[in-house]
Amino acid sequence: MKIGILPLGRPTFDVPYANEKLAAMLEALSATGQKIVGPKELLFDAENTKAAIGQLQAESIDQLLLLQVTFTDASMTVEAANAFDVPISIWAVPEPRIGGRLRLNAFCGLNLASHALGLNGRDFSWLYRDPENDPISDLHALFGGQRINKRMDSQPSADFSSKEGGLIAERVHGKRIARIGERPLGFDTCDYSKVEMMDLAGVSVDEMSLEDLFETASAASDEDAADVMQIATETMNGLSEVNQEELDKSLRLKVALDEIRQRGSYDAFAIRCWPETFTEYGGAICGPASIMGEARVPCACEADVYGALTQLVLQEAARAPVFLTDLVDIDVEDNTGVVWHCGQAPISMRDPEIQATATVHTNRKMPLLYEFPLREGRVTFVRISQAFGKPKMILAGGEMLKRPMAFTGTSGVVRFDNAAKPTLDNIISSGLEHHLALAYGEHRPLLRATAAAMNLPILEL
Repeated sequence: MKIGILPLGRPTFDVPYANEKLAAMLEALSATGQKIVGPKELLFDAENTKAAIGQLQAESIDQLLLLQVTFTDASMTVEAANAFDVPISIWAVPEPRIGGRLRLNAFCGLNLASHALGLNGRDFSWLYRDPENDPISDLHALFGGQRINKRMDSQPSADFSSKEGGLIAERVHGKRIARIGERPLGFDTCDYSKVEMMDLAGVSVDEMSLEDLFETASAASDEDAADVMQIATETMNGLSEVNQEELDKSLRLKVALDEIRQRGSYDAFAIRCWPETFTEYGGAICGPASIMGEARVPCACEADVYGALTQLVLQEAARAPVFLTDLVDIDVEDNTGVVWHCGQAPISMRDPEIQATATVHTNRKMPLLYEFPLREGRVTFVRISQAFGKPKMILAGGEMLKRPMAFTGTSGVVRFDNAAKPTLDNIISSGLEHHLALAYGEHRPLLRATAAAMNLPILEL
């Protein structure tokens, strides 16, 4: 067959390491005996990717293979899917859990792609495998149509109806979310409808600009900023080691969120956290989001309104702080996954034997972020999902393990109740969004009852 490839990457990740992985992928593809056409270098932007798509259209390819070398949004995946009437495959690359920065984050790119392709009704095949770990048989299966993603459907929730579930739905009804800034391009996972949100949960959404946040933060008083600094000082080490001007700007974002919350009586936020907080304002919102989450005012990254709603629901069920996290790796041999976000988990989720440390964003190099491993214990995952264009509640349970930090920021190694291989398959087959809400404890029985009260079908990973 003639296989057309599109190697996708972003320059904010570890480009030299990404090029090493791409070279190994190309070597493995060559060993399959298929005719490989297309660019042999990473495509970092829409212009170059669209040009490569045009070149492949002239090649009369038999199959399109997207090489998910680093994280990317799903915009070019959808663009490519719409450009070809041939089978589509995605090959994403794992990376070692060695405690440093998340160098590729390719699994998250696969996650966004699977959700977006599901919304667009496009079947695809996929592979999550290290190119240096003998992938040839899996590549043959990929090209032979034996790894096609099979849609996983949800089940009715009526059987789980209970008074307690109804009370959770009642407590969520009437809550208010402030969406600050628009979701990033290609983040179909963060789409929402204000009307559908009200119909589903009775939750209203107010939309405001990032400029509102930045102006409010810039007008914050030194006294209020000092109060946030005191919170940070009491909960982490290393504050003197980060850029103090950028730290001050970050702390003032917490003051701004408090003021906006009081002004609009908001219960949660969905915030476009990058790149503008770094490139236009000059400080990270991750640390402030951690502090807000610990105070039970959830903040969802990337303007993920349904992520904020999910946090509100789980917070009511758990009666504890929640963490909106990415799932960034699943290791089938180790039977574990890694949950991670830049540095915004609530401080009460910290491993008590390890002190939290102030750090900077791994890609943007600005404070303030928390760094600590998540503590061991029982955990529940939930997402109020719009996978395949239909609302549902997606659930999973597991045990957070006492392991060394897999990646910088706030992260934890989890052993899901289901084995890692079927969990991996189910995540892609379910069309799950890339954000999951996490809380400590076993809350699935109450969440199933809440789903019944909200007329949401259930999908168990």
